[in-house]
Amino acid sequence: QVQLVESGGGLVQPGGSLRLSCVASGTIFSIGAMGWYRQAPGKRREYVATIAAGGVTDYADSVKGRFTISRDNVVNTVYLQMSSLKLEDTAVYYCNADVLSSRWAYYWGRGTQVTVSS
Repeated sequence: QVQLVESGGGLVQPGGSLRLSCVASGTIFSIGAMGWYRQAPGKRREYVATIAAGGVTDYADSVKGRFTISRDNVVNTVYLQMSSLKLEDTAVYYCNADVLSSRWAYYWGRGTQVTVSS
């Protein structure tokens, strides 16, 4: 069984920064792409960023230039450095990963709350 656990969420003022982490654990033979999504109250879950196994990154237009995704393959962890946070970044942030355990499958974490408020 594979688990993804996010951490690092919290309350921050507009213009501030936060760093989210997501650790994958369990029976893992390989991890492909890892990513972050978010869901604001009353809205659908939306894409934030992904990073391929080789390090190629992609971002939603709404976070480009403000968020940076990275990963540490030694510890099966993906990070999301968020800067210049805006009120509209308030959401529950979820990580996901394409993991080879008994087979290749996508796994999701349970989310971490990020609240941007003055």
